[in-house]
Amino acid sequence: MARLWSGGIRVLVLLLWMSAWQGVSSGFAQDKISQIDALVQQYHDLRQFNGSVLVAESGEVIYKKGFGYANIEWEVPNRPDTRFRVGSVTKQFTAVLVLQLVEQGKLSLDGTITDYLPDYPKATGDRVTIHHLLTHSSGIPNYTSLPDFFPEMSRDRYEPEEFVSVFSELDLDFEPGTEWSYSNSGYFLLGVIIERVTGKPYDVVLRERLLEPLGLRDTGYDHYSEVLERRAAGYEVTFTGYENTAYLDTSLPYSAGSLYSSVEDMYLWDQILYSDRLFDDPKTKDSMLTPHIQSYGYGLVIHNVPIGEEGDSVRVIEHGGGINGFIAGFRRLTGDRHLIVLMDNSSSSVAALQRGITNILYGYPAQPPTQSIARAMRGTIEEESLEAGIRQYHELKAGEPDAYDFGEAELNRLGYYLLEKGDYEQAIAIFKLNAEAYPKAFNTYDSLGEAYMRAGDREAAIENYHKSLELNPRNENARQMLAELGVQVDESTGSEISLDPEVLNRYVGVYELQPGFAITVTLEGGQLMARATGQSKLPIFPMSQTRFFFEVVEAEIEFNLTGEGVVEGLTLFQGGQELTGKKVE
Repeated sequence: MARLWSGGIRVLVLLLWMSAWQGVSSGFAQDKISQIDALVQQYHDLRQFNGSVLVAESGEVIYKKGFGYANIEWEVPNRPDTRFRVGSVTKQFTAVLVLQLVEQGKLSLDGTITDYLPDYPKATGDRVTIHHLLTHSSGIPNYTSLPDFFPEMSRDRYEPEEFVSVFSELDLDFEPGTEWSYSNSGYFLLGVIIERVTGKPYDVVLRERLLEPLGLRDTGYDHYSEVLERRAAGYEVTFTGYENTAYLDTSLPYSAGSLYSSVEDMYLWDQILYSDRLFDDPKTKDSMLTPHIQSYGYGLVIHNVPIGEEGDSVRVIEHGGGINGFIAGFRRLTGDRHLIVLMDNSSSSVAALQRGITNILYGYPAQPPTQSIARAMRGTIEEESLEAGIRQYHELKAGEPDAYDFGEAELNRLGYYLLEKGDYEQAIAIFKLNAEAYPKAFNTYDSLGEAYMRAGDREAAIENYHKSLELNPRNENARQMLAELGVQVDESTGSEISLDPEVLNRYVGVYELQPGFAITVTLEGGQLMARATGQSKLPIFPMSQTRFFFEVVEAEIEFNLTGEGVVEGLTLFQGGQELTGKKVE
């Protein structure tokens, strides 16, 4: 009896200890949930988040909730099953489709664009592989960064193969595989290639191969014309509230960014990514989740992110997405099977909120959201003066650096608010302040150049656009604005091209490209002109000391020199073709 009693006491103590531990563990979990809820509410109260959240710990959902409205006009609340546009989160779905086709032998990672799209310009298409497109290492310019994209193209509907011509003729930014540069063009091309090898539209392939078999009922291609239940409307946060976002035709994001989903469906997708349901060979999934260049796998970013203040970090597989009116964050903490999904329909950045929730999951405190310095300054400028607003900026930056967001985008947003109001002097002063705070950021000088340009100060505009190009030679907007201001710049260096009449005179002559077809180059009033056989005379403009472009047709001319600098011929670049001819007169 004594032994049994003794054993009974030990069992009783153990049960009490387990019960106490379960209570503590449950308390920790509840504390995390309350911390997450309080943090998201703070962001929402400051108009820095309007959307839905889902957080999973060890594979189990511990928190999901909607904040604000899916439709502000009708006050329809956001919920965990609300459908949001997810922008570039789309890319991982496109990557999976490509890899499935690779497994089936219909595509090869080493295959080139022209292997599958024979009409694509061979000069670049023969050099860019499927692997390059998947990893943003193709060098193909990003079409959403082209100066004309948003103002002139974004509202129009295009067929996929038709839209490819917008960027297919452009020179590569770098030799494929040597650098990393985010390019929606690459993932757009992958969608066109999927269509070509399957014989079906991208959205049909997506639905048949992934969405329906996997039960992702709240995910799909967002055709704007379709009536879609629980679809959120997109908004922009302004200084005074919210406004409807600009229209974007969803034929343009396409396989790079046209999907919608819900936080609940992205949780299901997260669980599927842990499984063997997507691929036949485990090595295929390994290749998708392996960083190839600049921490980028196939459609996902794989890297370590810091947590806490002690230099700790945790492995993350993630991808964000941004599209007119929407921001999405999909963060997988795969070592512990944690997940954070954020979907916002007010164009608010979710990066800081995502960091805060990550900290909470690992037992670290989350930094509270910072207030908008632009919003604070805007009120001071309108109630008092520009000088008072700038003084407020310096005082708060010195006295409360952690309480406000002093990022580059803040002053840029305020500058454009003033610019659109026609307050050119005030806008210039704010853009100058931003350039002083971020002297190495090319976009601050680009914005300052635009403000001077709209204010009519040509010389100051040219100076700042030049500065922007020096910091980022790939800034096509600055190059185009300089062209509008009558300044041509060298493609490679960004410096202004100055060709004296003696150099231009050397290019004058007749160049025979084929029997019966020649280009005649003349110099008229300091302007170089070119006339092809049977066609009108057109002006050509310098891109470098030897390369010129036509403004009204998609064509360029390169004058070919001997080692002694004598002009011996030219090469015409047009429609992906190159024609070289000798100078005959």
